[in-house]
Amino acid sequence: MADRQQTDPAPRWWSRPEGTADGRADGVPAPRPGSGGEDADGDGDGGGSGTGGPAVADRASAAVQQAPASQPLQEPLVQEPSAHDVRYDPWGAGPLQVVDRGRDRRGFRLWQVAALAALAALLAGGIGGYVGVLAERRSSTRLELPQAAVADRGRAPDSVAGIAAAALPGVVTLHVRGAKSSGTGTGFVLDPQGHILTNHHVVADAKEIAVTFSTGESVTAELVGRDSGYDLAVVKVSGVRGLRPLALGNSENVQVGDPVVAIGAPFDLSNTVTAGIISATGRPVTAGGDKGDGSDISYVDALQTDAPINPGNSGGPLLDARAHVVGINSAIRGADKDDPDRQGGSIGLGFAIPINQGKRVAEELIATGRATHPVIGVTLDMDYTGDGARVGDKGEDGKPSVTAGGPGARAGIKPGDVITKVDGQRVRGGDELIIKIRAHRPGDPLTLTVLRDGRERTLGVVLGSANGS
Repeated sequence: MADRQQTDPAPRWWSRPEGTADGRADGVPAPRPGSGGEDADGDGDGGGSGTGGPAVADRASAAVQQAPASQPLQEPLVQEPSAHDVRYDPWGAGPLQVVDRGRDRRGFRLWQVAALAALAALLAGGIGGYVGVLAERRSSTRLELPQAAVADRGRAPDSVAGIAAAALPGVVTLHVRGAKSSGTGTGFVLDPQGHILTNHHVVADAKEIAVTFSTGESVTAELVGRDSGYDLAVVKVSGVRGLRPLALGNSENVQVGDPVVAIGAPFDLSNTVTAGIISATGRPVTAGGDKGDGSDISYVDALQTDAPINPGNSGGPLLDARAHVVGINSAIRGADKDDPDRQGGSIGLGFAIPINQGKRVAEELIATGRATHPVIGVTLDMDYTGDGARVGDKGEDGKPSVTAGGPGARAGIKPGDVITKVDGQRVRGGDELIIKIRAHRPGDPLTLTVLRDGRERTLGVVLGSANGS
């Protein structure tokens, strides 16, 4: 068969209908050949395109209403065919396509629903928590942990609490301002007239003295008298009602191991109470000496205690189990300054002036403003390193070391004698001899053991008196 272009006319039933219907709506397929549809020109003869078949007048997809003769022809009403009425039209401009538009997306998406649910839960939780807190606060029932009931606040008089309760109203804190410095100390009331006993080194060089009571009341005080050798001073307040003087005990009754309570203002912490025992009695202690001439050295035959005492406790009372004052807290022993492990403050070595000595000095200071010192009328060799206190060969400014007509001269003491005992108690140096003597009053008799030319002898002496500084 030769390749040639087909030129024969196609059969008529394969021909595309001539023209298109002007009034056909979009999407309505053309009538199939021979179906009897209307001509595209609408001449109304009902004839097909050469098929001679009858016209289908009631077909829903091409129904046309005939307008009255008096009115112009209206555009035919076209009903869109359903999916079941659509047929394939081989003469159509394109293949038949039915678009599936899916369901109408008018609802919420899944993430939107989850976000709304989370927000609702958050709001509900916050509102619920707030309402719960309000309900708990307004509820008559509340959380309460178990606790012991309030008991009787009374304490035994000889307990630490009982002693503190009895003594605190009579203890005061002193704030002192001097020309170059200021400091804090402690004192206690001696009598209803407002006399207060404290340490000399607390009020030394004082220009202003303020006294604060345990109630918080603060008043100005004036200096009555002081003595550096005993490290004691008396100040006085005026116009204060309801003073509570402390009862004075007897230091001769104190024994090692007795319980004691110390009250003071360490580091300006007023009304601080500590407790301990009497660790020793008759402990020779010297303090001061900052001036370098010996005029400010105090000599104390002290009570030793392990009750914590710190700077600021000075001048405070040391009390026995009956809340009686048996000592005046005055000094502490700290670790050596060159010790790398040196501990500041109390290390359990506190020293107090016996109240018997404090009472006598306070009485003299109140009466005359000065205190007297008991003396034996000799000058000691303070450079002597042997055992005992040696009487010097010469006194000050070349004067005799034994005062003529003095207590020592009358007792038979000579230059070069070494005093080894006072009333049978051993003396190891010049400081100890001074301390032992000052523990007594002027006029008291003493027995001295003296070593002379290698032999011991006993001498009796009556103490003389000298004005203190």
